[in-house]
Amino acid sequence: MADAAEVDRAVERARTAFRSWRATAPGDRARLLRRFARVVDEHADELARLEIANAGHTIGNARWEAGNVRDVLDFYAGAPERHHGAQIPVPGGVDVTFHEPLGVVGVIVPWNFPMVIMMWGVAPALAAGNAVIVKPAEWTPLTALRLAELALEAGLPEGVLQVLPGAGEVAGARLVEHPDVPKIVFTGSTEVGRRIAATAAARVKRVTLELGGKSANIVFADADLDRAVASAPMAVFDNSGQDCCARSRLLVQREIYDDFLERLAAAVREVRVGDPLDPATQMGPLVSAEHLARVASFAGPGLTPYARGARPEGPGFWFAPTVLAAPPGFDPLSGDGDPAFRRAYEEEIFGPVVTVVPFDGEERAVRLANATPYGLSGSIWTSDVGRALRVARAVEAGNLSVNSHSSVRYWTPFGGFKQSGLGRELGPDALAAFTETKNVFIATE
Repeated sequence: MADAAEVDRAVERARTAFRSWRATAPGDRARLLRRFARVVDEHADELARLEIANAGHTIGNARWEAGNVRDVLDFYAGAPERHHGAQIPVPGGVDVTFHEPLGVVGVIVPWNFPMVIMMWGVAPALAAGNAVIVKPAEWTPLTALRLAELALEAGLPEGVLQVLPGAGEVAGARLVEHPDVPKIVFTGSTEVGRRIAATAAARVKRVTLELGGKSANIVFADADLDRAVASAPMAVFDNSGQDCCARSRLLVQREIYDDFLERLAAAVREVRVGDPLDPATQMGPLVSAEHLARVASFAGPGLTPYARGARPEGPGFWFAPTVLAAPPGFDPLSGDGDPAFRRAYEEEIFGPVVTVVPFDGEERAVRLANATPYGLSGSIWTSDVGRALRVARAVEAGNLSVNSHSSVRYWTPFGGFKQSGLGRELGPDALAAFTETKNVFIATE
């Protein structure tokens, strides 16, 4: 585990590597990133199995994640040669802009999607000409370490990409406060994000923060109920609910509420929970005993689940997929109702627990969706295109899907409103977060 002194040494190595990396011709930088993507593809099964061993992901998810790492690298390999400045007409001369890399970028990675979220920060930062230091989560460092080895195998210069496992309070904190690290990318809890933002603000350090979520899945009575019901479980239970985009507040129009609940319960009981190496498995274990205890506290003795799926017996941090229906008298906006259910409804559980609440009318649905400090993701189910657009514009979230639960595509921007974060990752404009715009005027008179 890296201590503060090791972080300082890594920053010095990165500063040295940065000087040559930023001077590398854009075409050569692009070729190295493409080669890195090819090497990742050649080791995709190895990376997937490391993620299963370290984080408990299902084999289907882990293979997708290794493919996403490759695809993100491929996407940003096209950026160095296309990251153009501008020529601006001005009197008395010529004015041009340049996108200058920042220097050393610190990327602090969570444990829920370790290699995927690592590469969302690493790929555009490298493409823009920065050196990168990754601080993986304490529980899940294995794929980050292997990716750094593969980067060297692909030909990236020594020191351009370093991985430092360490405690967040030690290695992560030193990276955030270090005067020679001008940019931090952090994905994790809102609580830790606030502390990072405060430390960075004191040093005028740039940050991208992707934080918590408590996303709404809004189902209107005119929706395709077969599709809405069939997709609702894995909108929450994918990756065992350990997903900041999980649609863990299910809001259902009252006219269809009872029918929807019955059908949802049947669908949840069919979710396959078990061995992550079995391709038929849909949900594996939680990441740790500590996290299992936290998730269990949200659905403990004070609450009777409406429905609960299966879970294996024996070793493993297993928690059955769980549906909690609003008890009589519960009002999400007034504060009335069972406090145990309210806690599950309002707080980010980060586990396979969904709360279901009825609503009356479009305006009420929007108010319920927005009555949260978070604003990361969400879904809207309706056959009315006008309603879909109205509600999508009214819901305060950075990533919304209509008749879908998709949140992340590497070619589109990703990030949150409110307490869900600052800035955007992915998409064609991500390099702007890793560069400064320099304006140069050349007098001709």
